Amino acid sequence: MDFGIETIRAAAQRIEGRVRRTPLLTSPTLDELVGARVLVKAESLQVTGSFKLRGALNALLCLDDARRESGVVAFSTGNHGQAVAAAATMTGSRATIVMPADAPRVKVDGCRWWGAEVVFYDPATQDREEVGARLIEERGATLVHPFDDVQVMSGQGTVGLEVVDQLEEGGITPDAVVTPCSGGGLSSGVVEAVTTTHPRVAPFVVEREGYAKMAHSLASGRVERVPVVAGVFLDAIGAPNVGRHTLAALSRRDVTPLTVSDDDARTAMREAFRTLKLVLEPGGSAGLAAVLAQPDRFAGQTVVVVASGGNVDPSVYAGVLTP
Repeated sequence: MDFGIETIRAAAQRIEGRVRRTPLLTSPTLDELVGARVLVKAESLQVTGSFKLRGALNALLCLDDARRESGVVAFSTGNHGQAVAAAATMTGSRATIVMPADAPRVKVDGCRWWGAEVVFYDPATQDREEVGARLIEERGATLVHPFDDVQVMSGQGTVGLEVVDQLEEGGITPDAVVTPCSGGGLSSGVVEAVTTTHPRVAPFVVEREGYAKMAHSLASGRVERVPVVAGVFLDAIGAPNVGRHTLAALSRRDVTPLTVSDDDARTAMREAFRTLKLVLEPGGSAGLAAVLAQPDRFAGQTVVVVASGGNVDPSVYAGVLTP
C-alpha cells in the first residue's frame, strides 16, 4: 500500500470518535518571545499522553479478528507502548511491550495500567527489534511497528489533518510546520497532510543534537543509524534509526532538519508551562525547542508546532521547572 493523503484520510475515518481532537493553542507571551505567531498542536493532551494512539489504533483496526486475538507486540521507550496497550484494550486484543530497562517509570506504569505485559531489555547489550522478533515467533503475535508502517504513519498523519481543519476554521495560512522526529512516523504523516493542503508551507523536522539520523538519511538517500545510548533525556525521539517508508515519504518534500540540545528542551518545557500551562516531556517539546532556539529563522511567520507528548516523570519535570 502506498502512503499518502488518501491513507491518512482513511485512517481519520477509522479512528474517529476513539481519539481526542486536541487543541491548537496560542499565547501572546509566546508569540512575543519568538517574534512570530506560534500555534501549538497539543498532542500531549491526547489519550495516553501522546500522538501515538492514533497510529497504533489505526494499525490494530486494520488487522483481522484472528490476528488481533493472537495479540500484538511493540518495542518502545514508552509512548508507543502505552498507545499499543491502549489500542489493544480498545479492540479486544492483548499487548506485550518491549521497553528499555531505563525507560521512564511513568511510561512503564502507563503500559501496565492499560493491561499490557512489559518485557525489559538492556539497550547497551541487546537490540530491541531482536527481542521483539523472538516474542513474536514464540507467541504467534503481530508486530505493531513504532513508525515504519503505512497504517501507523497514516494514523499519525491525522494530527496534520486536524491542524489543517483548525487553520481553516481560524482563517489562518501557515508559513511553517515543525515536528519532533524520531523514526519519522509523526513527521512524515504531519508533513504529508499539511503540505498537501498548503504546498508553500516550509516543513521542519527536529532531532536530538548529535543524533540527527533523519538529516543524515535525507542527505544520503538511505536509512542511517545512530549509536544506542542509555539514559537519554530526549527519550521520545531516541530511536536508533529512521524507517524506510518514513524516509521515502519525507524525501518527497523539501524538508529542513533541525536539532536541539537537552538544554533547549528544558527551556521549551519551562516556556510551555509558563505561557500555555502545558506539560511536555523532553522529546515532546523538541519542536517548540527548535523554534525558541532559532527565533530568527521563524521571525514574522505563522508557525505550527506539534507538541507530541507529555509523559514525563514528576521528578524530572520538577527538576526542569526548578533548575
